[in-house]
Amino acid sequence: MSVGSTIRRCVISKDKTNINQAIRARELRVVDDEGNQLGVMALDDALAAAEERGLDLVEVSPNSTPPVCRIMDYGKYKYQQSKRAAEAKKKQAKVEVKEVKLRPKTEEHDYQFKVKNARRFISSGNKVKVTIMFRGREVTHPEFGRRILERVANDLADEAQVESHPNMAGRFMSMVLVPLKK
Repeated sequence: MSVGSTIRRCVISKDKTNINQAIRARELRVVDDEGNQLGVMALDDALAAAEERGLDLVEVSPNSTPPVCRIMDYGKYKYQQSKRAAEAKKKQAKVEVKEVKLRPKTEEHDYQFKVKNARRFISSGNKVKVTIMFRGREVTHPEFGRRILERVANDLADEAQVESHPNMAGRFMSMVLVPLKK
């Protein structure tokens, strides 16, 4: 047994999984590296069986009576867990919030262009924040901005629904659209 392995065997891992000497139960239900039940054993006997195979004794179910331990290569086990976690993270859907900015006096062609962009963002699965920017005295007529936002919501009603209704924040009025569930 090398010096490095004795140090590793006495350490409690960061994820609170007890291995080897860190296991505190007197009797354990032991499963070997091939998945065969070795039965209920004393801690010393289980540690000896793991040492004999050159592997670690890992407590996989500490809350059962008696606790279940498995003889395995702990480093390989941790590596496989991290790979599984990375794979699961890769498959998660990433929803971004895209923003489309308009003005109360936006002309028809520009409006259609912005709605087309919003439709493209929604069809790719992203949320869209539609913002009306008021300048100067335009802020005294928020109903113009509200009308535009309602028109955008109606134009995109076949693909999106309103998540947050139009609200005013300073010189900006905005609402958020989310794709419809399919």
